[in-house]
Amino acid sequence: MENKVKQTGNSTISIEGGKGVEFPVLSGTMGQPAIDIRTLSKNTGHFTFDPGYTSTCSTESQITFIDGGKGQLLYRGYPIEQLAEQSTFLEVAYLLINGNLPSEGEFKTFNNTITNHTMLHDKVESFFHGFRRDSHPMAMLTGTVGGLSGFYHDDQHTTEDEARNIAIHRLIAKIPTLAARCYKYRIGQPHMYPDNSLSYAGNFLRMCFAVPAEPYVLNPVIEKAMDKIFILHADHEQNASTSTVRLAGSSGANPYACIAAGIACLWGPSHGGANEAALNMLREIGTVDRIPEYIARAKDKSDPFRLMGFGHRVYKATDPRATVMRKTTHEVLGELGINNPVLEVAMELEKIATNEDYFVKRGLYPNVDFYSGIVLSALGFPTDMFTVLFALARTTGWISQWNEMLEDPSQRIGRPRQLYTGATERDYVPMANR
Repeated sequence: MENKVKQTGNSTISIEGGKGVEFPVLSGTMGQPAIDIRTLSKNTGHFTFDPGYTSTCSTESQITFIDGGKGQLLYRGYPIEQLAEQSTFLEVAYLLINGNLPSEGEFKTFNNTITNHTMLHDKVESFFHGFRRDSHPMAMLTGTVGGLSGFYHDDQHTTEDEARNIAIHRLIAKIPTLAARCYKYRIGQPHMYPDNSLSYAGNFLRMCFAVPAEPYVLNPVIEKAMDKIFILHADHEQNASTSTVRLAGSSGANPYACIAAGIACLWGPSHGGANEAALNMLREIGTVDRIPEYIARAKDKSDPFRLMGFGHRVYKATDPRATVMRKTTHEVLGELGINNPVLEVAMELEKIATNEDYFVKRGLYPNVDFYSGIVLSALGFPTDMFTVLFALARTTGWISQWNEMLEDPSQRIGRPRQLYTGATERDYVPMANR
């Protein structure tokens, strides 16, 4: 990976009782500058304390850029809105991995390579029979993706370009097949093999909703909506699950194990479960006439109720993905002829949140999770599959980040420090004397 970081100045850090020490100030091509404190401990005997690493750059990356103040999300420099409306998920996958949009020939080769890896080893099927029928789909996905390490355990994955490329292609190709299998197993239906004549999104929908007893007709509006959802969730900079993948990968771990670690992190309700929580909230409100009651509860600091799907830890303006998803929501519901009271609640809440000072001043705009849960529910997915679909899409981002990390000459094994607050040194006392 070409290093594009530039030193643009110096910053002096003064430690009480000692003289000031200068550290380089580094700038990328966009975004805030960073103080390079890699020699802080050596020069001052101090560490920094930053729970959650919210003020810490853990890596240099050229994949995704977010400006939360402007409501901007770029994949390799391209606005997410343009990619969602004009591109396809596999083209975006190529972009994230390789850095540029493909030529016609490059895309044909890439598409064919992905298509050739969609099948699962037949022994993977035995993994599913080891799960209870009511197992959460995320438990099955975490286990089966990690289990691929046992089938593709080439120890050159992290050191040879050819092996890395095969791992990248396998993961992007097989994750829809695994995700669909989790769904089919959960509902007790026979699994459907991939149909390589279909698009990436179309093939996934068929594997989820087709049955052997009758032909499956793919709806192009639904297919496009599914493709957009995948694009919108493909990557999101150094979030918790991406950082988990990079941390696991920094040790040289098998790529399938690294992605399984990312899936496990995504499962948390504060990360990948937000769209499920947003949909459950809309269902709880039920009807438009009950909205004032819940708005009042959201404003009451003593009430534990919170409006889910509003605001974002990163975006202080509108979530650009939400703008695309809002349009997609109307297209899907219009195509399916669904007159959903949950949508009426959602639209009224959106109107309030974008106009009322209380929400505007706090940046509580509708985010992508607010709409995606509605769309996925309309398509027929149960709520416990929402995070699985998120993981399916995000696998492309994770594997791109993993690949970039391995190409970074400054990459080191992750080793955060701590501020110890436990007992000071003490002597062991035999049990009889305690």
